[in-house]
Amino acid sequence: MASDEIIEVLGNKYNPEILEAAGEPMSAQELSDQLDVPIATCYRRIEELTEADLLELHDRPLSEEHRRIKVYRRCVDEVSIDFRDGLSVDLEQRSDVTNKLDEVWRRMSQS
Repeated sequence: MASDEIIEVLGNKYNPEILEAAGEPMSAQELSDQLDVPIATCYRRIEELTEADLLELHDRPLSEEHRRIKVYRRCVDEVSIDFRDGLSVDLEQRSDVTNKLDEVWRRMSQS
């Protein structure tokens, strides 16, 4: 995604807060409740952030009502914006080690 498009997505209301909160896997409802964002808006923002490759579907666990819920987590740990030689945006992806540890914990908790 182009730098100006990422800036636009990050400039939308609630998106930075959602990204910050989604450092740990959270459902749309959890994000909505924690950040006091209307649920419909939260779903739209999640879609924007997912399309921008800033947020990802992390898991689909069963809820207490035995329904599958979507749990999201941010894909990036850092966003750097530089204006010196034109606009540039650098994204630091979550580390592979962190992702592998998350996967091991998820498998262990499902056992």
